[in-house]
This record gives sequence, C-alpha cells and structure tokens, in this order.
Amino acid sequence: MSDTASPARVLFVTGRLAEFALRQVLDDLAPRAGIVAEVAVLPITVAALMTPAWVAKRLEPPPGVARIILPGHCRGDLTPIEARVPGVPVEIGPEDLRDLPRWFGHERAGLPDDYGAYDVEILAEINLAPRLPRAELLRQALDFAAQGADLIDLGCEPGARWAEVGDAVKALKDAGLRVSIDTFDPDEAALAVAAGAELVLSVNAGNRDAARDWGAEVVVLPDQPGTLDGLDATIDALEAAGVRYRIDPILEPIGFGFAASLDRYLEVRRRYPDAAMMMGVGNLTELTDVDSSGVNTLLMGFCQEQAIHSVLTTAVINWARSSVRELDLARRLVRHAVVNRTLPKRVEPRLVMLRDPKLDRFGRENLAELQRRIRDPNWRIFAEDGVVYALNNGHFLSGPDPFVLFDEMDVSDPSHAFYLGYEMMKAKTALTLGKAYRQDQALSWGFLTEPETSHRLRRRRAGGDGPAEGSALPPPPTPEKDDRS
Repeated sequence: MSDTASPARVLFVTGRLAEFALRQVLDDLAPRAGIVAEVAVLPITVAALMTPAWVAKRLEPPPGVARIILPGHCRGDLTPIEARVPGVPVEIGPEDLRDLPRWFGHERAGLPDDYGAYDVEILAEINLAPRLPRAELLRQALDFAAQGADLIDLGCEPGARWAEVGDAVKALKDAGLRVSIDTFDPDEAALAVAAGAELVLSVNAGNRDAARDWGAEVVVLPDQPGTLDGLDATIDALEAAGVRYRIDPILEPIGFGFAASLDRYLEVRRRYPDAAMMMGVGNLTELTDVDSSGVNTLLMGFCQEQAIHSVLTTAVINWARSSVRELDLARRLVRHAVVNRTLPKRVEPRLVMLRDPKLDRFGRENLAELQRRIRDPNWRIFAEDGVVYALNNGHFLSGPDPFVLFDEMDVSDPSHAFYLGYEMMKAKTALTLGKAYRQDQALSWGFLTEPETSHRLRRRRAGGDGPAEGSALPPPPTPEKDDRS
C-alpha cells in the first residue's frame, strides 16, 4: 500500500450555464492545486441565483468529498448545506470562476509572509499651501495620508512669508499628521518647526547657519542645480552643529539633465554610503506626458536599490494625481524584489491599470457551443480578439461595431437597451485597451477600480428573491453571467 496521501476531492457547485466554462478552468487548475475536482450541476440556469437553502435541498455530494465550493454570488447562511454534509467545509468561492486559480493561491504563490513591508518614506506636498483655506488644507492632507503618505509637506511661496504657517502646522498636527515645511526662508521654517514640523526642505549655503537653531531634520540641496557644488560644505557644517539631515541631489526633467541627475544620486551614495537620502519624483511625473504609475514604480526601484529611503511627490497635474497611492504600492513591490532578489512581476496587480496582465479567451467555437446550450432570451456579452459577441437562445451575433450588433439584437425595452449599451461600451473599451471584459463586472483599473453591482442582482434585490429554478427571468429581460462558478 502506498504511503502517499490521495489528492483531496473538491466539489464545485454550479448551474447549467456555467458548467462548460467551469470545467475548462478546473481542467487546468486541478493538477496545479493538487486536487481532484468534481462538478455538481444543479437544475438552475444561472448559478448566481442560488441560495444556500435552495442548494441544500438539491445537492447530493458524492462520498469522500473534502470541500464544497459554492458560486461567489451564493450568499446567506451555509448551515443548511453543512447539515447535509457534517464535517465537510462549505465555502463561498470567487464571484468570477476565472479567479479560481488566484483563489487557490496559484497566481501569487511564493510570496513571503512579510509582503507589503517597506522602508521608503513618502512625503506628499500640498502645493501653494498658503493660498488654501484651512479646511481645504486639512482635507488634502488627510486625503494624502489615507493614500499612504507618511509626512505632509507644506509647500510655501518663495518671496512671500506665510504669517499663519504655525497655525497651519498645528492644525495638521492636531489631526494626527506628521508635517514637513518646504521653504528656504529661515523665519518661516522656524515658525513651522516651533509648531511641530519635523523636517525642513531645504537648506544649502544660503540658510544652513539658521538650521542650527531649528531643532529639526533638514534636507540638503546643492548650491547650484545640475551640480553637486556646495553640498559637501553644507553637510560638514550641519554635522559640526549636530543637525540631522538627508541629502537630495535633485532629479532633473527629461531633456534638462535627467540621466546626469541620476548619476549624481549614485555619486552621493558613493561619497556618503550611510547617509539618509531623498528624491523628489515630481520633476518626472509632473513634467512628462505619460501616466505616472510606471514612472513612480521605476523611480521607487532606483531608490530601493540605492537605499534612498524617502521620496517627495506632488499630485497636481491630472495624470499624476494618484501618485501617492502609486508610490505606496510601488515601495512594497520594489522592496519585495530587492530583498528577495526576484523579479517584480505578477506580484502587485493593483499597479497594472491600463492593460490587463492576462486575457483569457473562450474562442469562437466555445462561445458557439455555449450559445447552443442557452434556453432563454437573455443576452450574454463577450469581447475578445477585437470582436464583441452577443448570445441568447436564438442568436449568435458578433462583430467589431457595437452599434451594428445592437441593431441586430432588436431590443425595444428602454431600460434593457440602456443596460446593453452600457455593457457594449465596456466591451469596446476592453477591446481597445487590451483588457478583460466580464459582463456585469467592472473593468479592472488596478487600484483605481470601482466595483460594480450586477444589474441583474440589483433588480433581484429590489424585486424579491427572483425566479424559481428553471423558469425564465421575468421581463424586462436581464443578462445572465455565463462565466461564474
């Protein structure tokens, strides 16, 4: 007799419409997950309309089942099912059956327990802070903190001393926030520090003597942008006075010395191997015609490798307005990559926003087979390989133009037409950008995704428990998901 334990038998419960897609997913997943997958197809078209009480009356689990996985939209008390199979765990699976591999841990396998740790501090600058009413200043500061900022940096206006800077700092401190002040004015800096600011941006030869009296950490800049002139002298003066500091050699925009400025960061690290350093990333994110997430991640990777443990960002221009959250996610990703000497790939899906990392395909033949199994007039929408598909019990329509498809669908009910137009819009957007489209679900925009409530489920909740098993959905017709377990 072999000592090797037999793979666990896992029973997946579904409806008639999802059976085909579920079996396809399980054929690939079961060997990788080390399970024997079995499927129980209950007498209902749409698995999402099941309830645990309804399932308990109809489910006949085969002997030896170790787990039972219900469809993700099957909500409610699981006790009736558990009573049918004492000792067998009953679980609610993902809402989309194509998420089963990730649900079983086979898309993020190998991550260490401490994934999410970071050692880079984020300073979020509120630009032109003196111009803002106090309530708006506090709102922006709290918003930045919620996105992941560690310090709120108050950006002052050169040449115009902010008389109320102390009150502003105190207001943020009273709200539980850490504060830095961005000014070269010694008196302005002194007022901010006295009110609780812990970091002053910035000092060079022009104001370094005043820094001895502040009692706060400072950021050291070169005297002349584009060089390291004066940096060593300022550092020597601060060290002699016992002033804590971090060094920022200044990142330059593309076309104005970007590559050379990166070299200056490397040079400072060679000269001062143990010094704290900072990088202001806004000179790239705010001044380059490109979405900021990739730029922020790349710069955060540079900082992680060079032990630059603080970054300063702004979020002014629209394409960079989510920079704080991007940096918060990126600092976790790059630390994982550097510490574990592994590629930062297939680890942090929330930073992949424009295009999806993977596009699952049903294929035209499989969709045609699915259409042959449909018994009701409700439309199912798919989008893949540049084509939008619309299926029901009487039609198999396809084409690149949603307007042409809609004319062929001959829909007269206004609310249903609106719904289908909305879904067609999402489908076309997905095809245009290379994203996965799943009917009744939001397109994935990484951490910017706003979840949708299913049109069908919203109507079901508003009107009661929905149709009995095997019946046609009541008018107006509503779409049914085919790809849920």
